[in-house]
Amino acid sequence: MSDQSYEFVYKDYPLIPIRLCYGDKKTPVIAALIDSGGDSVVIPKAIAQYLGSQIEKTEDAKTAGGTTGLFKTKLDLIIGKKCKKATYKNIDVFVVNNDDIPVLLGRYPLFDDYEITFQKKRGKLILRKV
Repeated sequence: MSDQSYEFVYKDYPLIPIRLCYGDKKTPVIAALIDSGGDSVVIPKAIAQYLGSQIEKTEDAKTAGGTTGLFKTKLDLIIGKKCKKATYKNIDVFVVNNDDIPVLLGRYPLFDDYEITFQKKRGKLILRKV
């Protein structure tokens, strides 16, 4: 885990570049949505399948849209690009059986390690290590 701070462009939504990894396989860079109302990282099932990760059924979750079935896997999460990045190893990631959702970054793990400042009018999203 890096001790750096990050500044991203904040245009329409609070998006940050990430990659997800399982073993030697990794996704291309994905624009993930910071979801301060969510607890965890949530990905569509297609990403877990692309990476070949082991998926297991977990409890249903209550969402704003109702109750949904969830699956869980363990992945590495890389935040940022090129040489300025932070890596979270082997974290729990929840998988939904819906490929129409973006990757969601809930409060864990980002909000545990960073103070997040949303400056939409200035066009900035800042993650500062706490």
